[in-house]
Amino acid sequence: MNEKIETTLRKRGYRMTPQREMITETLFRTTQHLTAEQIYEELRMRTRALNIATVYRTLDLLVDEGLASRVDLGEDRIYFAASQHGSHIHLVCRGCGSVSESDHSLLEPLGKMLRRKYGFYADLGHLSITGLCRECQASAQAD
Repeated sequence: MNEKIETTLRKRGYRMTPQREMITETLFRTTQHLTAEQIYEELRMRTRALNIATVYRTLDLLVDEGLASRVDLGEDRIYFAASQHGSHIHLVCRGCGSVSESDHSLLEPLGKMLRRKYGFYADLGHLSITGLCRECQASAQAD
C-alpha cells in the first residue's frame, strides 16, 4: 500500500480497512486507467470479503479527496487513475473509439480565463474530449 495515501486518508478521518487498502493499492500500482469492474475482478481472486459497491465507494472517496481522477473514455465506461498518473487530456474518437493523449498545457489559457472571467477554478487535470480523429474525418468526407 502506498503509505502516503494511507497516511493522507487517516489524517482526513478515514479508516483503512483491508478492502480499502487492496483497492487503493491496485489503483496506485498501475500506470493504466482502470474501471471499477476491472479492479473488482482482480481483487475477487484474493478475497471474498469484497463487493463491487465497496470498490465504487472507495474509488469515489479517492476522487473526492483529490487522490484519483474519474474519466469517461467512451464505451459508456468510467475509468479511474491515481493522481500520480499526472495531468493530461484524452482525445476520444466517437467514430472508431480510439483514445489518444494530448498536451495538458493546452488547457492553461482556458483555466486562467475561467478564473479571471467567472471566478471559477476548473478541475482540468484529467480530462476527456470527444470528437472525430483524423481518419474518421477523412472517412466521413469520402462518403
